[in-house]
Amino acid sequence: MSPSDDAPLPLVDQSLLDRLREELDEDGGYCRVFVGNFIECLPQRISKLRLALTTGDLDGSVDAVLSLKTSSQMVGAERLAGLAIALEAEIRTGAHQDDAAVVLPHLAAAFLRNISQCSRQTMHRLQAQCALGASR
Repeated sequence: MSPSDDAPLPLVDQSLLDRLREELDEDGGYCRVFVGNFIECLPQRISKLRLALTTGDLDGSVDAVLSLKTSSQMVGAERLAGLAIALEAEIRTGAHQDDAAVVLPHLAAAFLRNISQCSRQTMHRLQAQCALGASR
Protein backbone atom coordinates (compact mmCIF):
# COMPACT_ATOMS: atom_id res chain seq x y z
CA MET A 1 0.00 0.00 0.00
CA SER A 2 1.85 3.03 -1.22
CA PRO A 3 1.13 6.66 -0.43
CA SER A 4 -0.13 7.07 -4.00
CA ASP A 5 -3.04 4.68 -3.54
CA ASP A 6 -6.31 6.53 -4.21
CA ALA A 7 -8.37 5.09 -1.38
CA PRO A 8 -7.06 3.42 1.74
CA LEU A 9 -8.23 -0.04 2.62
CA PRO A 10 -10.87 -0.24 5.34
CA LEU A 11 -9.52 -0.65 8.85
CA VAL A 12 -11.58 -3.80 9.42
CA ASP A 13 -13.64 -5.93 7.06
CA GLN A 14 -16.78 -6.59 9.11
CA SER A 15 -17.96 -9.22 6.62
CA LEU A 16 -14.94 -11.36 7.50
CA LEU A 17 -15.78 -11.10 11.19
CA ASP A 18 -19.40 -12.02 10.43
CA ARG A 19 -18.28 -15.06 8.40
CA LEU A 20 -15.98 -16.10 11.21
CA ARG A 21 -18.85 -15.84 13.69
CA GLU A 22 -21.01 -18.03 11.42
CA GLU A 23 -18.26 -20.60 10.90
CA LEU A 24 -17.63 -20.85 14.62
CA ASP A 25 -21.40 -20.87 15.23
CA GLU A 26 -21.11 -18.51 18.17
CA ASP A 27 -22.90 -15.40 19.36
CA GLY A 28 -19.82 -13.22 19.55
CA GLY A 29 -17.67 -15.55 21.65
CA TYR A 30 -15.09 -15.51 18.87
CA CYS A 31 -14.40 -11.87 19.73
CA ARG A 32 -13.40 -12.71 23.24
CA VAL A 33 -11.05 -15.44 22.08
CA PHE A 34 -9.91 -15.14 18.46
CA VAL A 35 -10.00 -11.37 18.02
CA GLY A 36 -9.04 -10.88 21.67
CA ASN A 37 -5.89 -12.91 21.09
CA PHE A 38 -5.07 -10.80 18.04
CA ILE A 39 -5.52 -7.58 20.04
CA GLU A 40 -3.49 -8.93 22.94
CA CYS A 41 -0.60 -10.06 20.72
CA LEU A 42 -0.55 -7.04 18.41
CA PRO A 43 1.72 -4.81 20.54
CA GLN A 44 4.24 -7.64 20.85
CA ARG A 45 4.14 -8.24 17.08
CA ILE A 46 4.80 -4.55 16.45
CA SER A 47 7.65 -4.55 18.99
CA LYS A 48 9.30 -7.57 17.36
CA LEU A 49 9.00 -5.93 13.97
CA ARG A 50 10.49 -2.68 15.29
CA LEU A 51 13.42 -4.48 16.92
CA ALA A 52 14.18 -6.61 13.87
CA LEU A 53 14.05 -3.67 11.46
CA THR A 54 16.04 -1.25 13.60
CA THR A 55 18.78 -3.80 14.28
CA GLY A 56 19.06 -4.87 10.64
CA ASP A 57 17.91 -8.44 11.33
CA LEU A 58 16.71 -9.67 7.94
CA ASP A 59 15.36 -13.06 9.05
CA GLY A 60 13.68 -11.52 12.10
CA SER A 61 12.16 -8.78 9.94
CA VAL A 62 10.69 -11.25 7.48
CA ASP A 63 9.34 -13.42 10.30
CA ALA A 64 7.82 -10.44 12.13
CA VAL A 65 6.20 -8.87 9.07
CA LEU A 66 4.75 -12.23 7.98
CA SER A 67 3.29 -12.73 11.47
CA LEU A 68 1.72 -9.27 11.37
CA LYS A 69 0.40 -9.74 7.84
CA THR A 70 -1.10 -13.17 8.41
CA SER A 71 -2.70 -12.42 11.76
CA SER A 72 -4.14 -9.17 10.39
CA GLN A 73 -5.62 -10.93 7.39
CA MET A 74 -7.21 -13.56 9.62
CA VAL A 75 -9.23 -10.97 11.57
CA GLY A 76 -10.03 -8.76 8.59
CA ALA A 77 -7.65 -5.96 9.56
CA GLU A 78 -7.25 -4.98 5.91
CA ARG A 79 -5.39 -1.69 6.23
CA LEU A 80 -2.84 -3.14 8.65
CA ALA A 81 -2.41 -6.20 6.44
CA GLY A 82 -1.91 -3.89 3.46
CA LEU A 83 0.85 -2.00 5.25
CA ALA A 84 2.50 -5.29 6.19
CA ILE A 85 2.27 -6.52 2.59
CA ALA A 86 3.92 -3.32 1.33
CA LEU A 87 6.66 -3.57 3.96
CA GLU A 88 7.24 -7.24 3.17
CA ALA A 89 7.72 -6.39 -0.51
CA GLU A 90 10.23 -3.68 0.39
CA ILE A 91 12.11 -6.01 2.73
CA ARG A 92 12.30 -8.75 0.13
CA THR A 93 13.52 -6.49 -2.66
CA GLY A 94 15.61 -3.87 -0.88
CA ALA A 95 17.31 -5.96 1.78
CA HIS A 96 18.28 -8.72 -0.63
CA GLN A 97 19.76 -6.28 -3.12
CA ASP A 98 21.63 -4.09 -0.65
CA ASP A 99 23.05 -4.30 2.86
CA ALA A 100 20.19 -5.31 5.19
CA ALA A 101 21.86 -3.50 8.10
CA VAL A 102 21.41 -0.25 6.18
CA VAL A 103 18.13 -0.89 4.36
CA LEU A 104 16.07 -2.25 7.25
CA PRO A 105 16.49 0.74 9.59
CA HIS A 106 15.44 2.99 6.69
CA LEU A 107 12.35 0.84 6.20
CA ALA A 108 11.66 1.15 9.93
CA ALA A 109 11.69 4.93 9.56
CA ALA A 110 9.45 4.76 6.50
CA PHE A 111 6.86 2.28 7.79
CA LEU A 112 6.73 1.93 11.57
CA ARG A 113 4.91 5.15 12.37
CA ASN A 114 2.05 4.29 10.02
CA ILE A 115 1.97 0.67 11.17
CA SER A 116 1.87 1.68 14.84
CA GLN A 117 -0.86 4.24 14.27
CA CYS A 118 -2.90 1.83 12.16
CA SER A 119 -2.51 -0.93 14.75
CA ARG A 120 -3.96 1.32 17.47
CA GLN A 121 -6.87 2.33 15.25
CA THR A 122 -7.44 -1.30 14.30
CA MET A 123 -7.50 -2.44 17.92
CA HIS A 124 -10.09 0.21 18.79
CA ARG A 125 -12.23 -0.68 15.78
CA LEU A 126 -12.07 -4.42 16.49
CA GLN A 127 -13.01 -3.86 20.11
CA ALA A 128 -15.97 -1.73 19.07
CA GLN A 129 -17.11 -4.14 16.36
CA CYS A 130 -16.84 -7.11 18.68
CA ALA A 131 -18.89 -5.28 21.29
CA LEU A 132 -21.54 -4.59 18.65
CA GLY A 133 -21.36 -8.16 17.38
CA ALA A 134 -21.84 -9.54 20.88
CA SER A 135 -25.02 -7.51 21.30
CA ARG A 136 -26.56 -8.67 18.00
